[in-house]
Amino acid sequence: MTIEWRYTIQQDLGILSLAGFLGADTVDRFTGAVGWVLARGAGPVILDLTALRGWSVGGQMAVARAARRLAAEGRRLELAAIPADGSLVPDAAHPPIPVHCDLPTALAALAAHRGEAAEQREWCSDEWPGARNTAGKA
Repeated sequence: MTIEWRYTIQQDLGILSLAGFLGADTVDRFTGAVGWVLARGAGPVILDLTALRGWSVGGQMAVARAARRLAAEGRRLELAAIPADGSLVPDAAHPPIPVHCDLPTALAALAAHRGEAAEQREWCSDEWPGARNTAGKA
């Protein structure tokens, strides 16, 4: 089983969307997507889990490690629409990770970080479900 990802940036906000199941066998792919985020964006990152079917404890810990990795670069991670089968409870070594019920709520919460300019770029893995623009493909 694998995950697919899409990364969209707006002026100073990134949205990393995942689809599939985030388990032990997909942690490396997720970690690579986080590296893509670090290399190509700035500002806070929303991890959109709307299309994620579920996650294992290992997947949850990978998300907590991603939050720490982003924090080391001065960026914060916020979650949108976590899977119903679990909640993320990072230990004290990880930065706090705000959780929002859905992507629109997360975007509204971070509206202060978004500028009026609407340039948007997007990258995604080859099998990302649904529509995508042609800005880039991983």
